[in-house]
Amino acid sequence: MDVAPEGVLAATGITKRFGSFTAVADVDFRLGADEAVGIVGPNGAGKTTLLNVLAGSYAPSTGTVAFGGRDVSHLDAASRCRLGIARSHQVPRPFANMTVFENVFVASSMGGGNRRDRAYEGSIEALDLCGMLDLANRQAETLGLLDRKRLELARALATDPKVLLLDEIGGGLTDAEASELVAIVRQLRGRGIAIVWIEHILHVLLQVVERLVCMDAGRVIAEGTPEVALAHPAVIEAYLGSGVT
Repeated sequence: MDVAPEGVLAATGITKRFGSFTAVADVDFRLGADEAVGIVGPNGAGKTTLLNVLAGSYAPSTGTVAFGGRDVSHLDAASRCRLGIARSHQVPRPFANMTVFENVFVASSMGGGNRRDRAYEGSIEALDLCGMLDLANRQAETLGLLDRKRLELARALATDPKVLLLDEIGGGLTDAEASELVAIVRQLRGRGIAIVWIEHILHVLLQVVERLVCMDAGRVIAEGTPEVALAHPAVIEAYLGSGVT
């Protein structure tokens, strides 16, 4: 395979099987160092499975994942995080009995592998960027959904990522709340962090991404600018007519 240039995440021929079920089938994916790419599709399309393969939570059944020119296909999620691939989860699960700051500090020091001084500084920076400095001493279990999602972003950011994988961070939020997260993600882009974002709420996603990858039944069925990808007949047939708006 072609080796991915520095700062680029690349997946080639990715297939992921669970027994006889194929969740992702022969998918190629490329992310430029300054890109924000959205992955969309109906439930069961394979979006989160692909994200898990990119993050290292799942090993691919076949195919390769490369980051910055290095084959990372067999590295676990913790190792990839220390290289610069961080992710958020659809359902935030902070350490409930820790403070907001402690949650972020653990992410920076343990997840990102940062030494104490850098972990402290990085945690403050991440909380500031995510608008959570005033909540630093709050117990995480007391946070509402929006603040839990902001904490999830802060924890990922504190690992000093080059690539951030986002899994439906807008889910369960009002439009106004989702707009707050959009503003944060835009700031991350301004810091040179590349974004891969799975999201069902298209009008939120399209405020950030410049390219869409559309999936159905484990395969990529269209790819390109939002205008081109969403107008593809296979995309319309697969899910746009089924309430994905």
